[in-house]
Amino acid sequence: MDCGDIAVGQSWREIPGGVTAPKGFRAAGTAAGLKPSGDMDLALIVSEVDATIAGTFTKNAVKAACVTYGQEILAHGEPVRAIVCNAGQANACTGAEGETDNLAIAQIVAKSLSMQSTKVLTASTGVIGERIEVSKIQAAVPQLAKQILSPEGLRGGPIAAKAILTTDLVEKTIALEADIDGIPTRIGGMAKGSGMIHPNMATMLGFVTCDATVEPKLWNAMVRRSVDASFNQITVDCDTSTNDMLLAMANGQAGGGVISSATASAQLLEEMLEAVCVHLAKAIARDGEGATKLLEVRVQGARDRAEARQVARTIA
Repeated sequence: MDCGDIAVGQSWREIPGGVTAPKGFRAAGTAAGLKPSGDMDLALIVSEVDATIAGTFTKNAVKAACVTYGQEILAHGEPVRAIVCNAGQANACTGAEGETDNLAIAQIVAKSLSMQSTKVLTASTGVIGERIEVSKIQAAVPQLAKQILSPEGLRGGPIAAKAILTTDLVEKTIALEADIDGIPTRIGGMAKGSGMIHPNMATMLGFVTCDATVEPKLWNAMVRRSVDASFNQITVDCDTSTNDMLLAMANGQAGGGVISSATASAQLLEEMLEAVCVHLAKAIARDGEGATKLLEVRVQGARDRAEARQVARTIA
């Protein structure tokens, strides 16, 4: 998609590659047979080194196994290496069996990449209430791992972005680069979402990669603020869902020192991150099921940002 919502004249520039634009990230996509159409339905994003992880999840009362698993992993505050995402089967409302299946998927991917399963996050989207076909994922993972470890994995961002789609009509991907402390620093992202879109979080998945070195608490705060300013501001049909999440990895492969709070470098990085999230959020709204127009609500005269957002959401 074009980058028309990225502000002109800012300190960053658009680059190709999506989630594989930042240094040290690889991605791949394949067809595991989870979709009746036979289209690609399994994507993998891998950092070559441990990455700081931050994320936000659905506030829906009913949460899929991948959501509760991800929340538990992030609560421990340990670095991660990979995100595996399947489309076609949500693995939601599947009880204890769904949790077992989700863990099995993480373990399958971890074994193929010779890493601990706690370093692999999972995401699923698709039909709710049906048990996921783990055997199909297990059969497809070796091909994914082969792609990841080959030169193809270094440019696999666009392929992975296609493999996570369900009812979406187009892929949603973006990457930006800026010089931070004299070092080229990149943020890439991809997302899916078309229907059941409404704050807080929606039936959407978003994945962000960054090659800066960021203090974990700061990265977490940046991600939460950026999501609140983007994905939590869109609505298509006033529904939320069970699987919604955004996961963001920062692996430090650009080089340079650790970015900490209250610095110009931190401000620039967060502005880039928010721009990536806003672009992906608007792409989801444009691609809403049955949508023919993108409507933006702008509020003036509010006492603060929270009040303005409340007014805008009500109007939307």
